[in-house]
Amino acid sequence: MVDIVSPGIYTYGSLVLGGILKEKGHVVNITRKLESRGNATLLSLFSTLQLLDPKIIKFVASREDVYVGGPVGMCPEMVLGELNAKAVVIGEGEEIVSDLVTRGPEDLPGVAYKQDGKVTKTPPRPVASLDHAVPLIPEDLSQQSVRGANIYIETHRGCLGNCSFCQVPRFFGRSIRSRSIENIVAEVQELKRRGVRRVAVSGGTGSLFGYRSSINRDAFIEMLRALSSILGKRNLSVPDMRVDLVDEEVLSAIRDYTIGWVFFGLETGSERILRAMRKGVSVKDNREAIQLAKSLGVRVGGSFIVGYPGETRQDFEETMAFAEEAMLDDVFVSIAEPIPGTPLAAQVLANPDDELALYQEHCGDAKALKLSEAETRCFELMLHAESCKPVPRAITNDLYNAFLAEAKCQGSDIRRVIGLLKKYREHV
Repeated sequence: MVDIVSPGIYTYGSLVLGGILKEKGHVVNITRKLESRGNATLLSLFSTLQLLDPKIIKFVASREDVYVGGPVGMCPEMVLGELNAKAVVIGEGEEIVSDLVTRGPEDLPGVAYKQDGKVTKTPPRPVASLDHAVPLIPEDLSQQSVRGANIYIETHRGCLGNCSFCQVPRFFGRSIRSRSIENIVAEVQELKRRGVRRVAVSGGTGSLFGYRSSINRDAFIEMLRALSSILGKRNLSVPDMRVDLVDEEVLSAIRDYTIGWVFFGLETGSERILRAMRKGVSVKDNREAIQLAKSLGVRVGGSFIVGYPGETRQDFEETMAFAEEAMLDDVFVSIAEPIPGTPLAAQVLANPDDELALYQEHCGDAKALKLSEAETRCFELMLHAESCKPVPRAITNDLYNAFLAEAKCQGSDIRRVIGLLKKYREHV
């Protein structure tokens, strides 16, 4: 028996691997709890912070058969250094997972394991086709909520972008590979039959589905229409989009076949920082995409990143001004997190701590809150964005304290991540 452990949240990848193993004749169990009784254990990890979780460390140490997969595989030396795992999957694991749990990692492509105290790595290879067996669907998946959806499904892999903070083009590449609509539809039909109600279409930028040499609007619209007919538009979302990969047809389809929201990665109101982030878009592009979506009746959410290396107070004030002008329906603010394998990680490691806003003491009006400069900017922008919504929300004591706690938590977590990056500096 194979146990798939996806701590806290059922990741889509864990469900897919479960379906593949089941199709190949394995007895498979999937759980969000840190427990396993199988002959082999697949541990699905999506965050660097999970490598520092004492409960996860203890769980892996208690077994001799744990194979780790997920985005953390971008730096297998870090995974094997922090967890006593038998092996780590590097990249895509669909074609090797059955052999991995049956006979171990030796001679398999795309794995890393310790041999005589040293890490041995084999080159990964992309899967031949993204079409796969119906995922293994746990009984309680319908009770899960990730940004309002029970599950995020994958329609394609890869991204045309080159954002310095993003792992997607480094993990999956910059060419686009798409699933067939038939495979996606069959999956969603089974999800609904098993009680799943809310589905989000993922893959980084939804409109890249079917991409060849340009946006394949027909394929994207056909997919949304098909999924909407199964779930109903109130239960389908395509949240994440690049502003340079939407147009009137794409946004109209989102309005007509989904809950009618789009979520843009805006990141900053500073042209200088957009260039530093390698976003490939301008503030004007961001502004025009927001205006177009609103004109078509699509509600717009946006994400911002603060504390990026080199960001000055003037850059931040430009972001505050942009948020006020944009009047977004929802806003998510994060402190720049250096994910292993990204240019941002290398950039953070190249800077002395005292040059990073995350380690600088804030000396302004909020000094009494004992926040770093990056945490202060995160807190200020969250508060400011609430007052700039089309229908502003009153800043109650509870909301104020929630934003303050969120800013402090982000700062603390990212400092822990940076500490781990420093420990494995030569590998990240």
